[in-house]
Amino acid sequence: MASTASATVQQLSIYPIKSLDGRAVDSVEVVTNGGLAGDREFALFDSDGDYVNGKHDSQVHPISASYEGAEARAEAVTLSTPEQDPRRFALASSDGDEAAALTDWLSEWFGYPVSLDRNREGGFPDDTTAAGPTIISEATIDTVAGWFDGIDAEGMRRRLRPNIVLGGVPAFWEDHLFADRDSRVRFSIGDVDFFGVNPCQRCVVPSRDPDTGDQIEGFNERFVEKRRATMPTWSGGDWFDHDFRLMINTAVPEASWGETIAVGDELTVGETVSAEETPVPAE
Repeated sequence: MASTASATVQQLSIYPIKSLDGRAVDSVEVVTNGGLAGDREFALFDSDGDYVNGKHDSQVHPISASYEGAEARAEAVTLSTPEQDPRRFALASSDGDEAAALTDWLSEWFGYPVSLDRNREGGFPDDTTAAGPTIISEATIDTVAGWFDGIDAEGMRRRLRPNIVLGGVPAFWEDHLFADRDSRVRFSIGDVDFFGVNPCQRCVVPSRDPDTGDQIEGFNERFVEKRRATMPTWSGGDWFDHDFRLMINTAVPEASWGETIAVGDELTVGETVSAEETPVPAE
């Protein structure tokens, strides 16, 4: 069901290093696989090749990261923790000593070997089928923040880590953008075409303070209770056996790779089509 509300891009964020701090941008190009340029371009891995992220290690949260670089591509990062002074590392450098210094810094903090890998073409998305930017509305963030004492809207946004925040629409409006498992919702933002694929199942990360990793007791239970009570009639298909879900996962067809999304772009909802007819990358 389409809505007459006028949704526009209020905020754009990319996360150059997967699981670490984000970076606000005014505009960003869509790259190979439908992701955003510079988003999750780098990721932390352990010696077994598994992700080191907030889902598996709460020590990710106290790491503060700030980035340098033109447009969306991060060329350098300054990292710090409560126990380690800020240190700048060049991300684009081919210098082996620089890479070794970064690896040593990360490994010292985590207490086990950790390395940083890079994928310039599409980064390291959680969902390789719905590898496009994640979408939520500003009103949703405000509403969900109000469910918990001591969390403001900015703190909730940092916990949820969306790419695109929409303005001009009511809470949970983004649930217009997905349907059932056999369908996709077509929509566009500016010149970029999208398919809304599915709601985003949430992990432990939103329950943790984004600066300390401290967890709110009973967060999941309260979230599910309030989400169920506020579920809009327009929400798409019943994907899961729980209501611990918020935000929308998307896919971008190849024809829109290379196009640009910008703050202020308007979102236009199209028709719902069969999932079999949507030309998106296979998992």
